[in-house]
Amino acid sequence: MTAVINALRGALIGIAEIVPGVSGGTIALVVGIYEDLIDSAGHVITSGRLLISGKTREARETIRLAKWSLVIPALIGMALAVIIAAKFLEPLIADHEIGSRALFAGLIIASLSVPIRMVRPWGPKEIVVLIVAATAAILLTSLPAANNADPSLIIVGAVAALAVCALVLPGVSGSFIMLIFGIYSATLGALNSRDWPYIGTFILGAAIGLIFFVKLLQYLLHHHEKITLAVMTGLMVGSLRALWPWQDSDRSLLAPDDQWWGAALLALTGIVIVSVLLWVEHRQEAPHRKAKQP
Repeated sequence: MTAVINALRGALIGIAEIVPGVSGGTIALVVGIYEDLIDSAGHVITSGRLLISGKTREARETIRLAKWSLVIPALIGMALAVIIAAKFLEPLIADHEIGSRALFAGLIIASLSVPIRMVRPWGPKEIVVLIVAATAAILLTSLPAANNADPSLIIVGAVAALAVCALVLPGVSGSFIMLIFGIYSATLGALNSRDWPYIGTFILGAAIGLIFFVKLLQYLLHHHEKITLAVMTGLMVGSLRALWPWQDSDRSLLAPDDQWWGAALLALTGIVIVSVLLWVEHRQEAPHRKAKQP
């Protein structure tokens, strides 16, 4: 049953990676596996470096530190969700843009409680960092989307290396980064048509991005946790700008239309969904917290 739950957690992350404006890292935080995934990825990367250096025994010991009972089901769920979502979710979002953005905004608003709670108590330094990060995210999400129907594989690999950081960094949407650089539609098309050279290049670029970024983030979480989480919170707050339901093709914000109540209802639905998930997560962790108390 635990493996099934972890696969479902991975599936939620995979779906988030397909949706522009929604961060897979945010969903990983919400479902409670973010730090375990980061630590496990860090152990795998360290093991690979040790193996290259000829330290086989140390490499084996390091790779055993990864939580494979969590990582493997989560990766399977994520991969399956990405394939399915690429085929069914993208057309749905295209046909119901306002409602989709409203729902996703509700998900993000409720999920803000996760890093906020982890940072407490908030001091002046954390608040300033949050404001700076939120401003940067607002500027990023204000950029107009590019359009590149047939990108070169070099561009695909480079954007993948950047976009995969969204899997690691809550508040940053990988699919949104792909939209900015104009390869979002091409990537969905490659997944649906099984364009293996394109997919292979994307995976290679993503792997390179993870190798260079995961260890840095792992270090920051272990040595500067509050500031790092404050940055994540700011990025999540700023990313809400991309999910304002009413905006034109250039991402300029518009006033609500006459059907605003429908969007408000969907946003509330998103808030309720995440709130229920967080409540369930809290209930599951309660026995473990009591067991740790002296």
